[in-house]
Amino acid sequence: MKNQMLLNAIIENAIDGIITINQYGVIELINPSACKLFLYTPEEITGQNISVLIPSTLKEKYSSWIRSFSRSSRTNSVKSANKELLGYKKDGSVFPFRLGISEVKLGDKRIFTGFIHDLSYQKEAENKLLLYTQHLEELVKARTISLDETIKALIDAKEEISTALEKEKKAGQLKSRLLSMASHEFRTPLSTIQLSTSLIQHYAEKLNEGKIENHVYKIKSAISNLKTILDDFLQLEKAESNKVTVSPSRFEIDVFVKEVIDELQVLAKKEQKIIGSHTGKAKLVKLDVNLLKNCIINLVANSIKYSGEETSIEINTSVTQNNIIITVKDNGIGIPNEDQEHLFEAFFRAHNTGSIPGTGLGLHIVARYVKLMGGTISCKSEVNEGTLFTIQFPRK
Repeated sequence: MKNQMLLNAIIENAIDGIITINQYGVIELINPSACKLFLYTPEEITGQNISVLIPSTLKEKYSSWIRSFSRSSRTNSVKSANKELLGYKKDGSVFPFRLGISEVKLGDKRIFTGFIHDLSYQKEAENKLLLYTQHLEELVKARTISLDETIKALIDAKEEISTALEKEKKAGQLKSRLLSMASHEFRTPLSTIQLSTSLIQHYAEKLNEGKIENHVYKIKSAISNLKTILDDFLQLEKAESNKVTVSPSRFEIDVFVKEVIDELQVLAKKEQKIIGSHTGKAKLVKLDVNLLKNCIINLVANSIKYSGEETSIEINTSVTQNNIIITVKDNGIGIPNEDQEHLFEAFFRAHNTGSIPGTGLGLHIVARYVKLMGGTISCKSEVNEGTLFTIQFPRK
């Protein structure tokens, strides 16, 4: 009797809910804690099937689990099991709980006792912790993104600064080379003009016409060199400042080259010949006349300058279905192999040019103009064998 009273007291005062059901799933006993959890009175729930405490969507799943437990305990001596489940309260709300279920045999009767531990506060705490963790992850992600963006911005800024510094460095080098070259190139023709002027005056007094003519030629040549230098500077400044605009027009390229040759022939050395030829029947092209003229004049002027007397300079043009090709070939001093990769750089001059005057800007300007017109330029050369420049444009 005392043992029964003690057992009843334990059940009645247990913190966790306790429910017993028979082998048919009918509730035979429920303690106050279980009633409080499910919001039922003992009178309302005793004698009801356990299914009233199970959410409708999970009844089949729960029944399957209980049947599985029942079979296992019968065949494998499994007497208890634990599982996290959801309970269905009288007011229709659902709450999580952990169910510890045990089987008790009273003779032929099988009784299942369920110990219900409410997990609501635990799950709420877990959810809060999960939300807080997610919030922290989002903050970390946001800060990581912000940090990445900051790093990227710093890298971009560094690259911009590096680019600006590199441009400034190149500009400084350009100015230095310009001053050095200008100092040298201007001094030579100006000295020639000064000396020849003095000598003309001297020979004029003696009426020495041969000497006077010779020095007049030197003055003209020096003035021509100065004009070339100034023209090169002007063209370079326009190219570097993006002031050069391309204005294509249609014209017959063989006629155009003939006119350019007529202008250049007066600059040729003694017995130098500039020969023009055209390959193929197609002659009409669409290019910028002024830019193309500048390119050919620069190339031919170089050929004149670096070739000897009684030599030939050949300009050949051809118009194919897809391309316009212009070549300028001479038999001059040629360009050393080690210099050819720098040939189109500003102020660069090959090592074998010696005292032959020049700014080192002509080929750089030609390359810039050819590129502006959508073309390419290439060079083949051998020392003392001559040079071949090839300009190619897509035909439009």
